[in-house]
Amino acid sequence: MDYACTLVEEIVTRLARKIRREREGRGWSLAMLARRAGVSTSMISKIERGEASPTAVLLGRLSAAFGMTISALLEEERRRADRLLRRADQAVWEDPATGYVRRSVCPPGAGRIEIVEVTLPGGAKVAFPRDAYAFIDQQIWMRRGVLHFREGDTVHVLRSGDHLTLGPAADCVFENCGRSECVYAVMVTRNR
Repeated sequence: MDYACTLVEEIVTRLARKIRREREGRGWSLAMLARRAGVSTSMISKIERGEASPTAVLLGRLSAAFGMTISALLEEERRRADRLLRRADQAVWEDPATGYVRRSVCPPGAGRIEIVEVTLPGGAKVAFPRDAYAFIDQQIWMRRGVLHFREGDTVHVLRSGDHLTLGPAADCVFENCGRSECVYAVMVTRNR
């Protein structure tokens, strides 16, 4: 087995434990979490057993149900108080459905903001429900490529160097209509 496969399995296992721990810590059954997240109980059960890797959309629904950011759901508890987090030590997660890659540059617990670098492959699209944004303020800074970002009924076309502060919580879609990947940073702060 190669290193990449081992790493993916480790991430799936860690995420499975985290989701189960969050659910059980709240005293929720699988059915309760399924209702809150709008996801089937069988899918949540597969994820908790490490038999399935959730997609970005599914992570958005689960994190919204828990009232936490996707980064907080993906991130392991910080074991060190180091202020410096080298690129090689930043948590990386890839959506098995779209190839969307999320790097936790400044993870939860490191300060008041979270910074995530996202690489969205050409032709890929990822949607998140408004509930995933109900408790956070978010900004997007385009680093490379072109991103079509739909915020409710409004579409913003973001190019390298552009910055967008999101408005009130709305269903959102991140779409790369081009052939090459686009890269953007998302800055998140909790608003409650």
